[in-house]
Amino acid sequence: MSWLINSSIGRKVVQSLSGLFLILFLLFHMCMNVVLIFNYETYDFLANEILGANWWAIVGTLIIALGVVIHILYGIILTLQNQKARGKDKYASSSKTPQAWSSKNMFVLGLVILIFVLLHLYQMWYEMQFKELFHISGARTDGAQLVAEKFSQLWVVVAYIIGFIGLWFHLTHGFWSALHTVGWNNTVWMKRIKVLGNIVSTIICLGFIVVAIAVHLGYSNLLG
Repeated sequence: MSWLINSSIGRKVVQSLSGLFLILFLLFHMCMNVVLIFNYETYDFLANEILGANWWAIVGTLIIALGVVIHILYGIILTLQNQKARGKDKYASSSKTPQAWSSKNMFVLGLVILIFVLLHLYQMWYEMQFKELFHISGARTDGAQLVAEKFSQLWVVVAYIIGFIGLWFHLTHGFWSALHTVGWNNTVWMKRIKVLGNIVSTIICLGFIVVAIAVHLGYSNLLG
């Protein structure tokens, strides 16, 4: 299994698999956030009882964190490797098809997303699971209310919209690129995979954005 670390192809496979894993997590997270629009109590149950400082939630958090770290580290390694191999022509391609802007700026998009993730972790995860886990005073058990408080601030909503727009560009390229790397790279399926990637990326990012705007405007908890 050393080829996963030492070879260029192996590193791309690890990067791709970690990316696909994180896409599944984002899809789950988005679905959970949508619950917030309809019912605060259900969201609090999911956030605190199911995903609070329970052993299974902690294990899940560590696995997700590991996936994020691996994805970032391998992204940096592959970017540096690409720059070293191609120099000034690092984005040159033998293909006659022009590369999308997102494919040329995946590293920059990754940095934007990382900053956004750190903000999100500080505002939400730190206030809930982290404080509860380490018995820090002020731990929030009212997740829905915490989200409502954060999204009541316009700058937070704007920051989230910018973050998810950056994520959309990152995902639209990363989705099909990951599947291409793991072997789904024939001409027929690649066109379909790119379309599917655009759909999945749009659903994920639009879902998060709609929730942020709905909460800010007071349209959440409609059925509560």
